[in-house]
Amino acid sequence: MATSHDTVSLPVGGMTCAACQANVQRALERTAGVKSASVSLMMHRASIEFDPCVTSAEALVEAIENTGYEASLPAPHESALEEQEAHDQEQRREFVALKRKALGSLLAGVVAMAVSMPLMGVHTAHTTIDPLMHGAMALLSPPLRRGIPWLFAVDPVVLSYGLLALTLVVMGAAGRHFYVRAWLSARHGTTDMNTLIAVGTGASFAYSFAATVAPGFFLARGVAPDAYYEAVVFIIALVLTGNALEARAKVETTSALRALVGLQPKTAGLVRGDEVVEVPLGSLRKGDCVRVRPGERVPVDGEVVDGRSQVDESMLTGEPLSIAKGPGDRVIGATLNGTGSLTVRAMGLGEASVLAGIVRLMREAQSSRAPVQRLADRVSALFVPAVVFLSVVTFAVWWATSGSAVRAFSAAIAVLIIACPCAMGLAVPTAVMVATGKGAELGILIKGGEALERLASIDTVVFDKTGTVTEGHPTVTEVQIVRGEEGVLLAKVASVESCSEHPLGAALVAAARARGLTLEAVTGFEARPGLGVVGQVGSKSVVVGNAELMKSVGVQAVPSGGGAKTWVWVAIEGQLAGALAIADPLRAEAKEAVEALGALGVSVHMLSGDAPETALAVAAEAGIHNVRAGVLPEGKVREIERLKAEGRHVAMVGDGINDAPALARADIGIAMGTGTDIAMEASDVALLRSDLRAVATALRLARKTMQVTRQNLFWAFAYNVVSIPVAAGVLYPFAGVLLSPVLASAAMALSSVSVVSNSLRLRRFGA
Repeated sequence: MATSHDTVSLPVGGMTCAACQANVQRALERTAGVKSASVSLMMHRASIEFDPCVTSAEALVEAIENTGYEASLPAPHESALEEQEAHDQEQRREFVALKRKALGSLLAGVVAMAVSMPLMGVHTAHTTIDPLMHGAMALLSPPLRRGIPWLFAVDPVVLSYGLLALTLVVMGAAGRHFYVRAWLSARHGTTDMNTLIAVGTGASFAYSFAATVAPGFFLARGVAPDAYYEAVVFIIALVLTGNALEARAKVETTSALRALVGLQPKTAGLVRGDEVVEVPLGSLRKGDCVRVRPGERVPVDGEVVDGRSQVDESMLTGEPLSIAKGPGDRVIGATLNGTGSLTVRAMGLGEASVLAGIVRLMREAQSSRAPVQRLADRVSALFVPAVVFLSVVTFAVWWATSGSAVRAFSAAIAVLIIACPCAMGLAVPTAVMVATGKGAELGILIKGGEALERLASIDTVVFDKTGTVTEGHPTVTEVQIVRGEEGVLLAKVASVESCSEHPLGAALVAAARARGLTLEAVTGFEARPGLGVVGQVGSKSVVVGNAELMKSVGVQAVPSGGGAKTWVWVAIEGQLAGALAIADPLRAEAKEAVEALGALGVSVHMLSGDAPETALAVAAEAGIHNVRAGVLPEGKVREIERLKAEGRHVAMVGDGINDAPALARADIGIAMGTGTDIAMEASDVALLRSDLRAVATALRLARKTMQVTRQNLFWAFAYNVVSIPVAAGVLYPFAGVLLSPVLASAAMALSSVSVVSNSLRLRRFGA
């Protein structure tokens, strides 16, 4: 008996680095009843699939809180649009708060350095813990002595206690969250980036505090009671500056989502009798009619009941051309109305709207984890304890070899501060977020990091024919006249076919209407299944059908060519009058799309349920050389499996219900935007516009994303592999280089910013 599973997405607070993410991830995966969990550092959310018979959403919240992080149940009845708005507001608040803290602590750092200068030389062995600060203070001390002479006249004890108070304010106000989160992590037996910052700055402060309140203890042992408050303040200031820059960059990674949400109008013009009343969007109900004025955005998904206009749907589909809309046509919320006025009956509201569905899919995609992230997760789980151990070893080695507690202390703190699990945690999700956002701008919905990674490896693309390579609807492509005029012939044919329900008949009627022809009344209509139709149009008998029907009424049908066309012959008053070719035309961009895929080194195939002659003709026109015709849905699945058995990475592109099994079986399923909901659901990638060139665009975007991701991971790992030994002092015996803890904090901050900035380059990706 199959076990049912529920899915919940929980907001998680307090995560600052990959180690935090790994802690929450492990806690959830170890919880009984959890089938799978995906924790997003960027989105601050945990998506969990669980067995409701074993655990509950409340228990999962408790499991997260037991690791020292904050979690809460999702707000009831909140749509994806509202969730995203709340997330965006929280991101902006976080950035503003971090910016204020960074600016305040930087200013405090400048003051602390200035106040520390008069203390230089108070003790004969005075040297700051930070060689960079020592050099800067030695350089700036003479001009400061001339500019503010009274500062150097202040009692050193007063200055020391003043620095102690200032540092406490910075640690307690601007840096408080580092210590609170480090303490919570320690209580729960975990470590993260906050642990490194808290231990590094806390140890420096503790040493400085002891030197300030008990200088005699140090002097009695021949050690200068020097305080390192300025280093503590600057380290906090620079880490906060890095956090603020990182937060600002994170805001940019969700710009595509924010732009989508921002398109949703807040109010709508509700039609009440002869009046139009402006009401909040949330007060609308299904079936209400709203007026959309020229230049306004359509507030809801619905159907036009009155008016005509051109509607720009590019924000959803990427298609630059506006689309004509009139009564009976469907419109999508947040699209832009042109110069006409429309009255629209509301059909899709709130969470049921197309826009909300796209935002929900994008949020799920951006919260997902790509397989390439697993390596970073495994390293992050052990990273912080390893760094703390290396810091202790560094202190011991320096103490033993140099006998200098100051140098040992400086190197140990530099090791703690420079280590950066943040960069590793941001390497993959930032690239995934920017790429999925950019894809949405181009009308390509990529459903997650795993789909993105698999898409990048595709080397074979299989197209369905009808509705994918072709337009998906029969069209009259050629008219051959034996006697009479083309317009007269087509009008009589359409008049008879207007009584038929056959798809070919609909194509003939559409062709006549497109030419502005007037249809006549028909009497004696008769449909002959598998053959055609007959009827009396005015005083003329008209027979429309295949060669067999022509033969049955004594008319010799002349073959008019083959290829991917269905020929229909016309007899008027027992005489052959002409023939019409009906075909499902090739998409205008199909050949260009196939060439673009070939340029990427991708092998292109086509599957069709049509007869071989038709399928081969369409494939030849599109430039596709690998064709399988007469294939039923189960045959399409077998063909996908055959290609995969050859070691190929296969993407299937389709649009119909019969394509859904093959879409699901392929490594990547790509559904056309004109396709069915079932095909869209079974796919990994959905094309919101009917343009086959988007398939090649999606592949190029995925490959570029994986290139950026590998760059991010390389630099994140390389940064730590190189910087931690340098901070420990391995270059000192050869080059006399001992890294400053303040420089270490700046380098740590910049490493995270560089990873996010590299991912943001994907925003410049072009179609």
